[in-house]
Amino acid sequence: MSLIPIRVGIQQRILPNYRAPFFEALGVACPRGLGVFAGLPRPGEAVESQRTLQSAELSRARNLHLFGGWFYLCWQAGWSSWLETWQPEVLILEANPRYLSTPSMMRWMRRRRRPLIGWGLGAPLAESDRAGLEKVIWQRFIIRFDALIAYSQRGAAQYARLGFDPQRIVVAPNAVAPRPLQPPPQRPAQFEAGRPRVLYVGRLQARKRVDLLLRACADLPQQVQPEVWIVGDGPVRAELEALAESIYPNTRFWGALFGSELEPLFQQADLFVLPGSGGLAVQQAMAYALPVVVGEADGTQSELVTEQNGWLLPPGDVAALPLLALAVGLFSLVTLPLSNGYSRWRERMADRYAIDVTGKPGAFARAMIRLANQNLAELHPPRWVVWLLYSHPPIAERIRLGQTQI
Repeated sequence: MSLIPIRVGIQQRILPNYRAPFFEALGVACPRGLGVFAGLPRPGEAVESQRTLQSAELSRARNLHLFGGWFYLCWQAGWSSWLETWQPEVLILEANPRYLSTPSMMRWMRRRRRPLIGWGLGAPLAESDRAGLEKVIWQRFIIRFDALIAYSQRGAAQYARLGFDPQRIVVAPNAVAPRPLQPPPQRPAQFEAGRPRVLYVGRLQARKRVDLLLRACADLPQQVQPEVWIVGDGPVRAELEALAESIYPNTRFWGALFGSELEPLFQQADLFVLPGSGGLAVQQAMAYALPVVVGEADGTQSELVTEQNGWLLPPGDVAALPLLALAVGLFSLVTLPLSNGYSRWRERMADRYAIDVTGKPGAFARAMIRLANQNLAELHPPRWVVWLLYSHPPIAERIRLGQTQI
């Protein structure tokens, strides 16, 4: 990361602990100092907040949360004293007009002729043809920035549609997981639990659409239904637990886990699924060489997942979730020949061991002939059928093994 030769201030509504590594790295790149102004979430958000930073100065805002849902607003008390104390040469603000203290912070910087940068997901309403007061508010809000940082190309396009100069928009993908230092884990040739293990990591909010994951798994054929691991906490956890108990009991809720606590779960999983918004956990899954299935949602995932490394579901398209079945089926198809080949090798070793121990290869051959007659076994199946489906050597091969040892 290049050095930033000015004093930087960043405002955040909250600072989740999973974002702390990014701000620590950014602080190292700011030799003149990085100041972060952030408050605490609402109790129901179930977000673990970072309390301190080593390479940056974290100042605690007093968040006043107003209303909820579509009408949510937030005022961050203490902004004036923070700006007066920190004196940033550039201020990076969350580009969200729902934060009522942001215009005051903008005016403070403008009076001192200092630049303002907005940072956000985008403005989804820009993709709508409807006109209204909300769109006007967004247009008048973002035009006050000198530059904008979008999490995705989709977010950048939304800002541009609201009239912001595309030349002053920078895309910084919403992914800050460090480069893997170890080679990818070596997974066994067959599923550890006898079935695929699907992993979700993230907050349990309605916009994450974990309910769609459970419903999709419940609609799969029973022979390929996976074991589902859900890692995280949030306001809809109780609702999801009730749904899982009702339609898909083969679900395990791990609660909130972070950092090294997640490592064994990523190593033991077979597929990572993110049906709703997000992005950081997708990159973590990729660092463990996991195939991924994600929804486009807010657009941040499309910067990470392509046709070459995963499956990207169209936003809001519930009908696309059967791709989960395809992903699980394809993964099973790839691993089945490997696990069956390993099983056939072990069975051949076991057959040879039985003949060596008993010293009766003729009895072994006669036993295999009786077994073939009882089960109406196919003596000479096609080679591709053996390769794909047989967990034991073909019966003719086992009979021939006994007869050649006589």
